[in-house]
Amino acid sequence: MLPYPAPTTRKEKFEMIDTLKERLLAARGDDILAIGVYGSIALGTAGPYSDIEMHVITKDGAKMETLEFVYDRFKIELSTNTRTAFLKEAEEMNDSWAITAGAFITIIPVHDPQNLFEQAKDLPFKASDRVRQDVMKQFMIWEPYETMAKIRTNYSGGNFNYLQIGARDLLWQTAKLIGLANRMYFTTRARTFEESLAMESTPSGYRELLDYFHGSQLFEHEKIFHLCEELWTGLNEWFDELGLEYRLTELPI
Repeated sequence: MLPYPAPTTRKEKFEMIDTLKERLLAARGDDILAIGVYGSIALGTAGPYSDIEMHVITKDGAKMETLEFVYDRFKIELSTNTRTAFLKEAEEMNDSWAITAGAFITIIPVHDPQNLFEQAKDLPFKASDRVRQDVMKQFMIWEPYETMAKIRTNYSGGNFNYLQIGARDLLWQTAKLIGLANRMYFTTRARTFEESLAMESTPSGYRELLDYFHGSQLFEHEKIFHLCEELWTGLNEWFDELGLEYRLTELPI
């Protein structure tokens, strides 16, 4: 077995975080407004193989390169942004909102004299219901609708190997919609499905397809296809209940 990725303790991670902070401030201290840790380390859920994820916020006009690299026993991501761009990104609601919002909400500041991260943590919830609904409708067209079309195409054409891929894609896309519908973000990607099941509003068929993948070792293509069809029906009924109509009755052009 290769010795990397390598395990590190929380103490070792924070020692590296402190080293990174000092080097950043020594190199660009006049430009840097804030440095903070997000992800599993900030949440307190980091395991021995978890990476280090840090925000580096600079003054407007002072740009730095985002870096993602492996050094020694550490996988490190330095996500850099200007102040204005960081706050704008924190406020944006898109189809990945439920996956990414936590990076702006739970942050451990290691250098933040202006309390910038405290200002940012409420921004992910500022989008109006109209914006959220529009995002959900557009995403339904871009991903789940197209995924279901691919599932039906491959099933009717006898390409049963695709069904597992399509079903997993459909589950992931549905989880993102569940987060948006409930205005709740997932703490980590690894807990997305678990946390989505605990949310108040979910479509019928979602739990059944998810349970099938979690419980089965031998997958039957007929069963997968049937469960995908049930979830697709549930998704559309759920959209109707939420008052979200994504199909047009007239051409837009």
